[in-house]
Amino acid sequence: MFAFRLFLILTVFTCTGFAVDRPNILLIFTDDQGINDVGCYGSEIPTPNIDRIGDEGIQFNNFYSASSICTPSRFGLLTGRNPIRSQHQLLGALMFMADEHKSTSIQPHETTIAEVLRDKGGYDTALIGKWHLGHGEETMLPHHHGFNTFIGHTGGCIDFFTMTYGIIPDWYHKSERVNENGYATELITEEATAYLDERAEQRDEPFFLYIAYNAPHFGKGYSPSDKAPVNLMQPQAADLKRVDFIEDKIRREFAAMTVSLDDGVGKVLESLEANGLDDNTLIIFLTDHGGDPTFGGSNLPLRGDKATLFEGGLRVPCLMRWPTGIEAGQESDALLTSLDLFPGFCQLADIPVPGNWPLDGTTFVPALDSEAEANHNRKLLWQTGAHAELDRESWLAYRHGRLKYLSSPADGEFLFDLANDPNEEKDLKEQSPKTFQKMKQAAYQWAEELRSSAKAP
Repeated sequence: MFAFRLFLILTVFTCTGFAVDRPNILLIFTDDQGINDVGCYGSEIPTPNIDRIGDEGIQFNNFYSASSICTPSRFGLLTGRNPIRSQHQLLGALMFMADEHKSTSIQPHETTIAEVLRDKGGYDTALIGKWHLGHGEETMLPHHHGFNTFIGHTGGCIDFFTMTYGIIPDWYHKSERVNENGYATELITEEATAYLDERAEQRDEPFFLYIAYNAPHFGKGYSPSDKAPVNLMQPQAADLKRVDFIEDKIRREFAAMTVSLDDGVGKVLESLEANGLDDNTLIIFLTDHGGDPTFGGSNLPLRGDKATLFEGGLRVPCLMRWPTGIEAGQESDALLTSLDLFPGFCQLADIPVPGNWPLDGTTFVPALDSEAEANHNRKLLWQTGAHAELDRESWLAYRHGRLKYLSSPADGEFLFDLANDPNEEKDLKEQSPKTFQKMKQAAYQWAEELRSSAKAP
């Protein structure tokens, strides 16, 4: 019955012009939150509001980020293209205070889904929260890349109480840098609910609202004695009390920042309902990559962490809710990636994918029915860049169906069978040398092909 309902919805989109009931799209993107940092995926951290999205929609158990690092994960999410194809090779984190990164950013010709939804679909578009795709120049800000509204910060992290990077102000209203005090997670929530209130009262066109929380990523404070910024967890005292059952100090601080984030998600859901926007709004909850155990995150039982290309760095929580188009209470093992959102949003918005901007994903829409046939034989590729400032070297990983090739700078090369070994405990390269060489060759060849296509038009 549900499959038939979804078929009818998509048939309306396909056979008409702008359908009246094209969905609003609300994308919640969190930071450094691993597969074991969300309650419905088995975490001890309570996240009832986040869990509710999956309870009332669908939970994906085989969803991958475009990268295990902040900047490339956001490039892939918004452009629908593998970050290897970014002109400036955005394969590592842009560093806010590093001069060499102040001219590096997403480029004007690199099309975002916000541009397409706004210019071709008539959607109002807004980014509230973290950008991290360029800073230092006006043209690098989000309103030059498809967002009518931008309220938030440009760097990879922020002081949660002062809205600064160390002591450098980094809070914007569009192109104006403003002073704010409060708590960043709560400010983002307040701005998001204000946007929804205004939408309900004054606007009729559908919207694309991208809420990019910096939580539960560490904050960027400042050490006066060292005259330098410092990474530190910044929970609120009241939230620490709510998770006092967690013994490890850093994990407890991380959990406190997570429950505050979950509160924010709950307020956004309440605002949608209060404004009569919930029935025809597709809500997606997604994290940018795996967690960092150094700052309290967890990806267990998966191997690896943020900035690695083991499964723990790449496989992320993803929940979707859309009462009009998604049957509640589903779970799916469909093999999906954040690159699939761009073409899926185009499909739901009844607009064509730009012909001059070839994408690397395929629409996620068929997977909204958990019983639909899934492409488990698809090919996926990831590469991270070397980053001297963060003491990181380049990684490469390639998945084809159940097999995965991985090149780690510290640990060497691997071949895994993810169907039988999802936690990557058994290396098969010695057992299957021909398959290993075939997978390795395919990985490097594809990476080179993508890199050669990264030139400006």
